Amino acid sequence: MKEKSVKLNFIMNMILTMSNFIFPLITFPYVSRILLPIGTGKVAFATSIVTYFSMFAQLGIPTYGIRVCAQVRDDKEKLSRTVQELLCISIWTTAAAYLLFFIGLWTVPRMRVDKTLFLIVSTMIFFNSIGMEWLYKGLEEYSYITIRSIIVKIVSVGAMFLLVKSKEDYVIYGGISIFASSASNVLNFINAHKYVSLRPTGKYNFCQHMKPIMIFFAMSCATTIYTNLDTVMLGFIKTDEDVGYYNAAVKIKGILVSIITSLGTVLLPRASYYIEHNLKREFEEITKKAINFVCVAALPMMVYFILYAKEGIYFLSGDTYGGSVLPMQILMPTLFFIGLTNIMGIQVMVPLGKEKWVLYSVTLGAIVDMLINAVLIPGMASSGAAIGTLIAEAAVLVYQYWKLKDLTCGILEKVCWKILIFAVLIAGAVAIWVKVLNLGVFFTLILSAVIYFGIYGAILLVAGEPLLKEIWGQILKKIQMK
Repeated sequence: MKEKSVKLNFIMNMILTMSNFIFPLITFPYVSRILLPIGTGKVAFATSIVTYFSMFAQLGIPTYGIRVCAQVRDDKEKLSRTVQELLCISIWTTAAAYLLFFIGLWTVPRMRVDKTLFLIVSTMIFFNSIGMEWLYKGLEEYSYITIRSIIVKIVSVGAMFLLVKSKEDYVIYGGISIFASSASNVLNFINAHKYVSLRPTGKYNFCQHMKPIMIFFAMSCATTIYTNLDTVMLGFIKTDEDVGYYNAAVKIKGILVSIITSLGTVLLPRASYYIEHNLKREFEEITKKAINFVCVAALPMMVYFILYAKEGIYFLSGDTYGGSVLPMQILMPTLFFIGLTNIMGIQVMVPLGKEKWVLYSVTLGAIVDMLINAVLIPGMASSGAAIGTLIAEAAVLVYQYWKLKDLTCGILEKVCWKILIFAVLIAGAVAIWVKVLNLGVFFTLILSAVIYFGIYGAILLVAGEPLLKEIWGQILKKIQMK
C-alpha cells in the first residue's frame, strides 16, 4: 500500500480539527441561548450516560483496531480478515450493550424522566460500532475522513438552525448532535469495500484479538469513567443547570484539546508501523516532534483562555453562563496535561505494546477523579468537578512520565522552556490590556488573540525556537519556489 505523507495527514487532520472547532462555534452560541443551561445540561447528561454503553459496545477496538490494521495494511487478505473479525466482535458486544441499556432505561428513574432523549442519543451505540473508524485511521485515510466529516457537519449546522427553536427542543438538539458525530459512520461502512473485502473469508481467529482488546477495553473504561464521571456525578448529585454550566466549560476545553492532540492522532498508525518494522530512529524522531508541538501549542492556549475565560464563555454560550467561567479557568491546565499524555500513552506506549501502562495510568486517574468528585461536587458543584478533572489528569501525566522517563526526559529537556515561558508572559502582559477598552466580547477576543498569539509567535521566531523556525522556513521556501 502506498505510504501516506505525514504532512498531508497532519494538514487534513488539522482541517478536520478546525471543522470540529467551527461546528460548535457556529451552533453552540445559538443553541445555548435557546435551550439555556438546563436544556444543554439534559443533553450533556444523557450523552455522558450513553457513552458508557457505547464504550462497552466497542470494547477496546477503536484504539486496538488502528494498531492492528496499520500492522497488516500491506496485505489485503490479512487486513480483510482482521477487519471482519473485529467487526463481528463489535456486533456481538453492541447487542449486549443495548440489552443493558434498555434494562437501565426502565429501572433508573433519572433516565426514565427523559426516556425519549436517551433513546435518540443511544443510536450512537449502533453507529459507532459499525463505523470502523479504526480501519480508516489505520490506513491513514485522513483525506476521506476529513471530507466525509465536513459534509455531515454542514448538514447538521443547517438542521440545528432550522429545527431548534425553543427550550423544549432539547431532544431535537440531542438527535442532531448524535447525527453530527455518528452519521458519517454509515458512510464508513458503505465505503469500506474499497479497502477490504467484506465477503466472509473463513478461518477466523477471534481469540488472538481478545487479550489485547480487553486490555484496551480496560483502558477505555478507565478513560471514559474519568472523562465523563464529572458530568454523570453532577447530574445525579446536583442539577441539570449545574451540568449545563460545566458542559459549557468542557465544550471549550474539548475544542482546544482536539487542536493540541491533532498531531498525535495522525502519528499513531505511523508509529505502530515503525515499531512493527523495527525503525527505532524514525519512531523516536516523530515522538520528539509530537512532544515539542504539544509544548509549543498548549502552553499559550492554556494561559490565554485562563485570562479570557469570561469572554470565551460569554461569546460561546451567552451571559447566562456566568457559572461556567471559574470551571473553565480550572480546566485550562489540562490542555497541557492531556496533550502530553496523548503522546506518551497513545503514540508511544501503545505502539510499544505497553498498553498495561496506559491502563494503570488511566485507572489511577479514574480513582483520583472519583474520590475528589465525591468530596467536592456536593459543595462546589461544577467547580468541584473541574478540580477533580485537573488533579486526575495531572496524576495520569505523572505516572506516564515516570514509566517513560528514559525516553521523554531527554526530549522534554530539549524543549525551549525559557523561550516559551518568556513569550507567554510578555504576550499575556500586553494582551490583558485589551480588556480595559470595553470593545464587547467578540472584538475583545479577536483583538486580544491577534495581539497575544502574534507576539508569542514573533518572540519564538526571533529566539529561534526549532519548530516555529522549521515551519517558517518551509513557508518561505514554498513562496520562493512560486
